[in-house]
Amino acid sequence: MTDTSLFKKVGIASFIMMTSVFLSRIIGLLREMTIAFAGGAKGSVDAYQIAFIIPEILNHVVASGFLSITFIPIFAHYLAKNNEKEGWKVFSIIFNTFGLLLLIFIIISFIFAPEIVTILAPGIKDPVLFKSAVKMTRIIIPAQFFFFTGGLFMAVQFAKEKFFIPALAPLIYNIGIIIGGLLLSPWLGMEGFAWGVLAGAFFGNFFIQFIGAKKVNLKFYFVLDLKHPDFIKYVVLTIPLMVGLTMTFSTEIFLKFFGSYLDEGSIASLNYALRIMLILVGLFGQAVGVAAYPYMAKLAQKADFTQLNNLLNNTLKFLMLVIPFSILFMVLKYEIVVMIFQRGKFDINATILTSGILPFLMAGTFAFAAQTVVARGFYACENTLLPAIFSTLSVIATIPLFFFFMKILQAKGIGLALSLSAIIQTIVLYEIWNYKTKNFGKKEVYKLFFKISCISIFVGILLWRITLFLQNIIDNTNFLGALSISIVTGVSFFVLISSTCFVFKIKEFSMLFQKIKSKLKSD
Repeated sequence: MTDTSLFKKVGIASFIMMTSVFLSRIIGLLREMTIAFAGGAKGSVDAYQIAFIIPEILNHVVASGFLSITFIPIFAHYLAKNNEKEGWKVFSIIFNTFGLLLLIFIIISFIFAPEIVTILAPGIKDPVLFKSAVKMTRIIIPAQFFFFTGGLFMAVQFAKEKFFIPALAPLIYNIGIIIGGLLLSPWLGMEGFAWGVLAGAFFGNFFIQFIGAKKVNLKFYFVLDLKHPDFIKYVVLTIPLMVGLTMTFSTEIFLKFFGSYLDEGSIASLNYALRIMLILVGLFGQAVGVAAYPYMAKLAQKADFTQLNNLLNNTLKFLMLVIPFSILFMVLKYEIVVMIFQRGKFDINATILTSGILPFLMAGTFAFAAQTVVARGFYACENTLLPAIFSTLSVIATIPLFFFFMKILQAKGIGLALSLSAIIQTIVLYEIWNYKTKNFGKKEVYKLFFKISCISIFVGILLWRITLFLQNIIDNTNFLGALSISIVTGVSFFVLISSTCFVFKIKEFSMLFQKIKSKLKSD
């Protein structure tokens, strides 16, 4: 496959996944807006967020979130050898073995939910909130089986370069949560959203993905063969991911663990701010990473590290588009929270708390986005051990930062520690990748990062002055006022960032943007 055809196929896949992730983030934002409207930044929302801790751990233990990463290279190998039947046999062995293991974990977690919640959210002292968190945990736990099975169904579709139906999973999942909350919260409170999680997981991640897998000729066998060489290979690849502390996993767990020690509503506000930041991460990092991964896996199979490094470096350069946007979000932190969340039970106090946290999380936006791509480089080479080891060490090394900054800055400190943890993990992983693959193109990546960061900070200072002026003449505590300031600042942002890049001759920025734009048009 030529460079042109490869990047064209990646472009098409990226477009599909970017559209999916963008819509998912929008619907996900609507989900958070619905939760904010119904629960505000109160203890009941804290309990709802805590209810996800055990499900997150179950998801991590069976590596449900990594099924596409670890299974695609194995399945793709059989496709390349025209031995699809054996590929489906390995699929069935993994499905049956890990599915049974997960069901056992689900039952144990359901029974011992109170004890586990006590360990993982030790700061909860209110018995009512604790009881609510345990009840919602038990509602959400079974959804992990649907995530696991759906993850395998999506993996085989990705391996066959089919992206559309997998792209529907997060959309349907989020819609399920919204519908469940709207229909049931008037009677059940936040518990209604928990039932929505279960329904959304079933329809979005299991039922529709089963249909998608059938479309690519799904074959299933009732077989358990723990000695199959590729099952053993899958286990070897997956165990580091099971025991390792990844960025996404540690972020979700640490946010709730440390947040449980803070005032009521802190976990809710941290989560609201995190979801805003993840809009940018999802649009840039997750979409591009998922779309590029099957092609990374094929290049890794050929041991073509020159082209693999080119693909990874170019992807990272594209992700740098997120840096100026993260600065814009920092400047408009208050206005963004007002427009998105301030209604219903989400009052001005919740706005102040959430908007105060947002800039600290935005500082890590590029790192969160870039890490998803760098880690996939290792996974494409079927090396899950190194990223697991060094990610875990990086997470452990940053734990003191959480205690230190939480003590000084409260919820803002947790946001800052999350960003610093993401930055450290990303740098460590990228440098290890560069050393292992002799990636000489890294200098251009760092050079472009430095240029865009400096320009973004410069533009951010100007935007901050503009916004301060606007806040003196426009009331930003209501939707229309916040929208007016955001529009003026947003227009100023696009004018300043484009003109500044032109003045400082940042060719890479404009060339990268035009390249993506032209590819999307041609496709």
